[in-house]
Amino acid sequence: MTETTYLEAIRQGIWEEMERDDRVFLIGEDIGALGGPFRVTEGLQARFGVERVIDTPISEQAIVGAAAGAAHMGLRPVCEMQFIDFIACAYDMLTNYVATARYRAGLRTPLVVRGPSGGYVRGGPFHSQNPEAAFLHTPGLKIVCPATARDAKGLIKAAIRDEDPVLFFEHKYLYRRVKEDLGDGEEILTPIGRARIARSGTDLTIVTWSAMVWKALEAAERLAVEDGLSVEVLDLRSLLPLDEAAIVASVRKTSRVLVAHEDTRTGGVAGEIIARLNELAFEWLDAPARRVAAHDVPLPYAPTLEDFVLPQTDDLVAACRWLAQY
Repeated sequence: MTETTYLEAIRQGIWEEMERDDRVFLIGEDIGALGGPFRVTEGLQARFGVERVIDTPISEQAIVGAAAGAAHMGLRPVCEMQFIDFIACAYDMLTNYVATARYRAGLRTPLVVRGPSGGYVRGGPFHSQNPEAAFLHTPGLKIVCPATARDAKGLIKAAIRDEDPVLFFEHKYLYRRVKEDLGDGEEILTPIGRARIARSGTDLTIVTWSAMVWKALEAAERLAVEDGLSVEVLDLRSLLPLDEAAIVASVRKTSRVLVAHEDTRTGGVAGEIIARLNELAFEWLDAPARRVAAHDVPLPYAPTLEDFVLPQTDDLVAACRWLAQY
């Protein structure tokens, strides 16, 4: 049995889509001969040539702008941000132009903006962010945050085929730590906007995504052994569109919910999810919906400080115990 890493799964997905559709091309900084800072695109320029794997100057706005024009003309670009933190440099292009192009002018804009996100790697404030909340309220965009190698491959393929612009946040902590048998020759295509139950339970639901899924699974196992609690872990996989039906179905089953994410607490996605639960499933809640998130500070470099700022398994366990006793 051959196991594929999360990073390799993304590369496989891109490679397969480039083989399948000659309209797909890659554009970004150092993605060609270097293969990107984490080597996600390694070998792709040698296989597909410099016209389909294009190295650019350091300008995220130019990368996304060029990709948008190419998408309007019928191509399917995949943009890389060296670190997803720098997507902020293309915020205007993405929110004011790309997200509105179809609505304003009927312009097809099938493009993907992907890049390494997240902390737990001692990267400090410029290389550890999870900026999903900054884009959550922008109609016209889709947001994808895979947690497993299978979903990393299936969702990058789905994102490339999608007719709308997709932001693909791949967590760098998972790149080489998460591995999975992806089978031999099986096509993996994961639908955008559909959550999955990562662990079934009956007493309490943890709603989460990306790397936090693994901490939620660790917490669920501890709570089962130490407290006898049956905790369900719902991996959203996509934040836009959000699988409301899956969230409500899980909460109706367990009657208690914790929403956990790595981004900062204020203005984070957890607040939106809890608001929707209050609208759609309030009568099913036996305890107030709670959230666990990072503290509202820039992420420190120091390991001890980063561990304090970011949510840990112990934080999830403590929050679940509070909910269970409410």
